[in-house]
This record gives sequence, C-alpha cells and structure tokens, in this order.
Amino acid sequence: MIWAEFLGVAALLIGCAAPLRAQASCFDDLTARQVCLDRPAERVVTIPMPSASTFIAVDGAAQRLVGMHPASKRAIDEGLLGRIFPQARAIDASIAGAGSDGFMPNVETLARLDPDIVVQWGDRGDDIVGPLRNAGLTAALLRYGTEPFARGNLTLMGDIAGKPERAKELIAWRDATIADIEKAARDIRDGRRLKVVFLQRAASGLAAAGANSYNDFCIRLVGGVNAAAELVGAGAVNAEQIAQWDPDVILLNSFEEQLAPARIYDDAILSATRAARERRVYKMPIGGYRWDPPSQESPLTWMWLADILYPGAFHFDLRAEIARAYRLLYGFSPSDSDMDEILRIRTNGDARHYERFATSATR
Repeated sequence: MIWAEFLGVAALLIGCAAPLRAQASCFDDLTARQVCLDRPAERVVTIPMPSASTFIAVDGAAQRLVGMHPASKRAIDEGLLGRIFPQARAIDASIAGAGSDGFMPNVETLARLDPDIVVQWGDRGDDIVGPLRNAGLTAALLRYGTEPFARGNLTLMGDIAGKPERAKELIAWRDATIADIEKAARDIRDGRRLKVVFLQRAASGLAAAGANSYNDFCIRLVGGVNAAAELVGAGAVNAEQIAQWDPDVILLNSFEEQLAPARIYDDAILSATRAARERRVYKMPIGGYRWDPPSQESPLTWMWLADILYPGAFHFDLRAEIARAYRLLYGFSPSDSDMDEILRIRTNGDARHYERFATSATR
C-alpha cells in the first residue's frame, strides 16, 4: 500500500548516496554535543539496548559492531537478527556491568576492544558517561523513547557509519507509513475507538504504559485510546485498576520471554476484562528487534497494531510488508516460518483477528 510512494523517494536517495567517505567528519549526537571522527567508524560499541540492531540495519552488516549490551545480545539471539547476521552472535556483550541499571561501561573490556566510538545513553546521568571520557574514548550520546528520538538515532547511526543517505532512506519509510495510517485512521469515529492497555510488565508485577510513552504514541497513531493515559510514562498498577479501565485490547511486552496471553486469560480478575472475554490479548512480535520500543522496525509495529485494532479500516498485507521491509533493512528475504516466528503465530494464533497474519495454507 505504501511502497509505491516510498520506493520513489528511496530511489532518489539511493541515487544521491555517496560512497563510504574516508575523510574526517563531525556531527551532533542527540544531546547536541559535537562528535568528530577521522573517518567513518570501523570499530563501534553500543551500550543502549536498541542501538546494536539499529546500527546493523543502517550499516547493512554486523562486521563493524564489536561490542554491545547483553540485553541487545539476548534480543539478537531470541529474534531473527542472529540468523540473518550470524556473526552478530559472536559480538562481545561484556561491555557494560553493574551500576546505573546495568549501563556502567566496563572500561577494561572497552580498552581491549579499542573502539573508534562508543554509543551511550545521553539522558541517564554523567556517571555512565564520565568513565568513557576519562578513558579517552570518543562517545556519541543518544536519547530514546519518542518518534523524533527514533529518527535522530537512525541519523546518528548513519553519521557514525558514514552512510547518512541510508538513514534518510529508512526515515522516508517511516514518513510514508505514518501518512498512510493517519489517512485511514481519520475515518474511525470516536465511538468506535478502542481502549488499549500496553503492559510493560506482567510476569513480575504489573506496569502499564501511560501518556508520553512510545506505546501511547503507537496506540493513538492507529486510532486507539490509551486506557492508561492517566499515568505518565510507565507506572505500576494492579489488576483491579486494569479491570476498572476494562480495555478492549491488552498488549503484552516482548521483554518477558515466558510471558503469554494465558497470564491474562487465567487471572481471576483480568480474565473479566473485555479484552480477555473477546480474546484480544496479544504478545508483541520480535524480529530484528523487539516491536514494542522504538526501533528501525517500528513501521511494521504500527501496521500490525492497526490491523489488530481495526481490520475493517486497515488492509495491510503484513506478511508482504515484512518481506519488503526485511529486504530494505537487512537485504534478507524471510521465509514463511520466519514470519510465523516474528509474528508469534504459535503464541497469538488463537486471538481474535490473528488469522489474517497466517499463511494462506493455515488460515
């Protein structure tokens, strides 16, 4: 649906793209700090979890990534990226350790890896940045959690790799997808807008995504209403609060590996929600990265969610969209079994409207 318009933009960007530059370059990170490199980085370390897969997508390879956070490694092993780029499974994941929620850089490991640049959080205090500066390492700082930041992070990875036009290409895909979704969502009447709760934690306690979260952005983009909007960011809740909201749809995070819709269906209180009664509980997919936080694959998240909430208003052929997107992002053509795994057909297959994501042979 969106690809004819997008491919015209992408072709223009590709035609204008310059070859990998060898000269020095300077660019701003997401804290407006200027970063200068003598050449496009050949040895890159990423500490924030999503940035490893984002760099691989922008660069089109995993060879230049020499270190990443252990949570990034878990996502690569659990999802499809480790099979698309097998060398990513061997990347050092011991570059961060205890302290500051596990993002304190392991300076000894970093010294051994000898990176040209280290990507670190830019909004979690100087405690996790200072050791990089004191060790004489070049750092690029990112911010996270909104769509503008997601685009900025793609731009940052393009600057680090010396491939700014590649980042523009991926941002153009986001623009085209949002425009397509917004056009259809305008026709959803207020009385038909579904209440949605995204559970950022459900296996160990309960936490919901409130206003100003990225999940709130995704829900509103496709025409839904965030039932937890009274919260700000992520907030702890109890089952009684969720039951009071009585959401039409419940989304489960992809980070809690063993979490499944049965968590809701088997709960004495949550099973009474409309979402549970109507079998509209879904675990978020995982592909090259997890689909719940912002990443290079977010347009697929938006299409998936639009199709689940309003199958009569949106008509994405999601399996075809995934195939096109993976060729764009990773130069890879996923098989039907790959797409079943991405979409969690086994986990979500008996949920309402999920048959539209199955192969024609299994519908």
